[in-house]
Amino acid sequence: MNKKGHVLNAVLLSIGVGYLLEPVGDMETFRTIVMIGVPVTLGALFPDVDTAFGKHRKTLHNLPILIGFVAFPYVFGNLEYVWIGVLTHYVLDISGSKRGIALFYPLWKEEFGLPIGVAVSSKRADLMMVIVTVGELALAAALVFEVPRWGFEMGRQLLGL
Repeated sequence: MNKKGHVLNAVLLSIGVGYLLEPVGDMETFRTIVMIGVPVTLGALFPDVDTAFGKHRKTLHNLPILIGFVAFPYVFGNLEYVWIGVLTHYVLDISGSKRGIALFYPLWKEEFGLPIGVAVSSKRADLMMVIVTVGELALAAALVFEVPRWGFEMGRQLLGL
């Protein structure tokens, strides 16, 4: 994916998640979209900083970097949603582009990708980004609505209710 695709994915994902969390469509929904959208968009852009140094799709496109962003808010108390942007960047590069990314770099330099990806310069790159975004939103909806229900049901069963 190119930068435009990563930014558009982050913005669409933020709008969708904002409405999943605050479905009323009022000022609180807009506040949630901005609260999520700014850090997610920044996170979506971060991995491509490795185009300026290092090896693109290796240096900042790997699991140790993602783990660092997931752990950051627990250690420093800020940047709670940046890791989501980094993760969506990885998902787009793995599923949306032909090349893939080196998930285990620097230990293993092999790049991983799905066979459904398209070239970054392809006319279908935007369509692929939309398809991946819809999949990400479906997963987010499942996490927001279904996982709590599963937990509730398991709790009821454990209690014999």
